[in-house]
Amino acid sequence: MTSKSLEYYMQLPYKIGIFPDEEGQGYTAVVPELPGCMTASDDFSGLESLLEDAKRVWIQAAIENGDPVPEPMPEEEKEYSGKFLVRVPKSLHRQLSVRAEMEGTSLNQMVVAVLAESMGQWSVSR
Repeated sequence: MTSKSLEYYMQLPYKIGIFPDEEGQGYTAVVPELPGCMTASDDFSGLESLLEDAKRVWIQAAIENGDPVPEPMPEEEKEYSGKFLVRVPKSLHRQLSVRAEMEGTSLNQMVVAVLAESMGQWSVSR
């Protein structure tokens, strides 16, 4: 069982991710460092308080169950290789390959461009 309190964890600078609904009907917010900790709202202004509630419930349940509560990793301690493997449907592979060929670039560069464009639509903050 942890000796740290709920209040201790609630004050930590957990990162959050905010993602607009694909149909434009609201938002989903997640705390990636607390697996499964998420909430959704039709309106952006109510999202912060809902996420604080979700975080409080997640942490409280972990403490009560004697489960570990991950703490945020300082940004300078994270290391990224810049490489990852992802499997996609054949149809998506074809679409990306055709688009890359049309634009005169490699498939890797096309995937990077599409991912960067998509990430620009998402708001991620602490």
